[in-house]
Amino acid sequence: GSLVVNYPFDDDEQGVAIYSKSPDDAMFQQLALSYSKENTKMYQGHPCKDMYPTEYFPHGITNGAQWYNVPGGMQDWNYLHTNCFEVTIELGCVKYPKAEELPKYWEQNRRSLLQFMKQV
Repeated sequence: GSLVVNYPFDDDEQGVAIYSKSPDDAMFQQLALSYSKENTKMYQGHPCKDMYPTEYFPHGITNGAQWYNVPGGMQDWNYLHTNCFEVTIELGCVKYPKAEELPKYWEQNRRSLLQFMKQV
């Protein structure tokens, strides 16, 4: 896990971790940024310092393929085959948080979710 919003494309023709720009790249960046700006820790771009000290996401967003290559992912498939603009929101460094931590996750993401819905 991490704390970032990633957007298409998630892979590229060479199969390496490199920026893979979609035709709607600016729109995807806007959608991702609308979410991350409302989550202070996400927006700062250094979400998992203890686990991944060198990982940095400017403004809490990343192009999927630039982060790591995922060939045949659902995010890209939906975009290419159904015209669905999908982003992946990683909510934290721990994949399976404890139940008592869930209210904290809600508070950290409530404003982000509302802002994201306003983009429609």
